[in-house]
Amino acid sequence: MHGNEEMKPEARTQKPEARSQKREWRCARLALLIAMCGLPAVCADFSGARALEWTRKAVALGQRPAGSPAIAKLQETIRAELKARGWQVAEDVWTAQTPAGQKPMRNIIATLKGQSGKMVVFSGHYDTKAIPGVNFVGANDGGASTGWLLEAARALAAVPRKDDVCLVFFDGEEAWGDWSDTNGVYGSRHLAQKWRADGTLTRIKAMFNVDMIGDKDLRVIEESGSSAPLRRLIRTVATETGYGKYFPPLQQAIEDDHMPFVRMGVPAVDLIDFDYGPGHVWWHTAQDTMDKLSANSLQVVGDVLMEVFRRLQQY
Repeated sequence: MHGNEEMKPEARTQKPEARSQKREWRCARLALLIAMCGLPAVCADFSGARALEWTRKAVALGQRPAGSPAIAKLQETIRAELKARGWQVAEDVWTAQTPAGQKPMRNIIATLKGQSGKMVVFSGHYDTKAIPGVNFVGANDGGASTGWLLEAARALAAVPRKDDVCLVFFDGEEAWGDWSDTNGVYGSRHLAQKWRADGTLTRIKAMFNVDMIGDKDLRVIEESGSSAPLRRLIRTVATETGYGKYFPPLQQAIEDDHMPFVRMGVPAVDLIDFDYGPGHVWWHTAQDTMDKLSANSLQVVGDVLMEVFRRLQQY
């Protein structure tokens, strides 16, 4: 992803021992709110701890740029887990021309069917940037989105649905060298074009892209190019479920995997905390390691998006 402006960090802490009790309280309050609206109560069993463990397993493979032996191992893990959870798995495979030459790439797409003909998509990238001379293992930038999606595969399977739900693991989000209009988001550009050609884009009710959402000091911005209605829905849900402080009204334009879809008219939104480390110093450095991440942050994003999905199933 590529951002065009800086934001100053704002420290926050939360006591680990309070997380379970707070989650139970949020679920109870959410159930009451839903009951008052006459809607079925669902508190999806998303686990930030499990998402963090999946992230750890991905990071343990080391650097994972497109076409590398490490990413091939991660692809095997992703496919096996999705199939074990009952998802229909398809792959979008091609060779991309990059500044570093031709690179084999592979988007992994998993689907659970509904009845409406519409589809809700959750996506994120699973590759890491190739940085010469730097051991960039991408715990937050590539790892967290991978771990989050793998846990979402388990949690979403238990949420009642009328729409298809689709998980997309994008390859090739990272640029080789400097970012440009043609160097970066290879996977999302390729799939958006493919889905436009076969008509899939017209079926998408909403698309939620997650990226860099594991930072202990979580602050998910309002990405200004994203769908305004979806941004409002996320903020409403975050506020009503007690997570409002993690979604401050800060706007920034980010080029990420949602934008090829936005430009084709898809209602898509990017959930990203682009202010990573003091003064953004950990982004694309060897400092992007597991000790910077928090299960609580992954839990926050999981709880909010599970409830957003539930609400989208009401119409």
